[in-house]
Amino acid sequence: MSDQSLSAPLAPRLRRPSWRDPRLVTGVVLVALAVALGSWAVSSASRTVPVWAAAGALTPGDPVTAETVRAVDVRLADGVGRYLPADEPPPAGLVVTRAVGEGELVARSALGDAASLDLRSVAVPVSGALSPRVRKGAAVDVWFVPDEGPGATAAAPQPRAVVEGVLVEKVDDAGTRLVVGSSTTLHVLVPSADLADLLAALAADGTVGVVPVAGSGA
Repeated sequence: MSDQSLSAPLAPRLRRPSWRDPRLVTGVVLVALAVALGSWAVSSASRTVPVWAAAGALTPGDPVTAETVRAVDVRLADGVGRYLPADEPPPAGLVVTRAVGEGELVARSALGDAASLDLRSVAVPVSGALSPRVRKGAAVDVWFVPDEGPGATAAAPQPRAVVEGVLVEKVDDAGTRLVVGSSTTLHVLVPSADLADLLAALAADGTVGVVPVAGSGA
């Protein structure tokens, strides 16, 4: 048999994919989903929401009003519901129940009714210079140093902590806190259970000192 009588095998013809080809349809769908997902991710990352933040340091009992908070735009992927939205007025009749630092977002959990607070504001006169860390919203310890009695021969009385970790509500220093020998009045928020001890120390003969708690300060 002659070689010419043998027919050469024919290569299969390539066909253009049809829109009916499930592989093509699947590929188009996957590309469209990837583009949509990327667009959504970019949009979500750049989206901001307005929430209320403290315009200055706030202490328990301070009301949340247009004067004490300011609106800020923030990016919060999760947990935006935990904060007060600034697209509506601050809630009336509520106060902060813990210290809120200046610029801190106001959380719903930091709000409550004034009647629920078991704190009393006490004016504490302090002689001498105060640390610059003693300011509104800072936590301080109040110490008392008894005076030595006239003609006392025993060892000098030891200082003692009267209340610890109380919050500073206000500082009345009239610009004299760095002047030696000047007097400053500190208003601190004291739990009712510690009120008697502090008032007794303030009425006794001795000196009151205020020490800031490390790491505190609004």
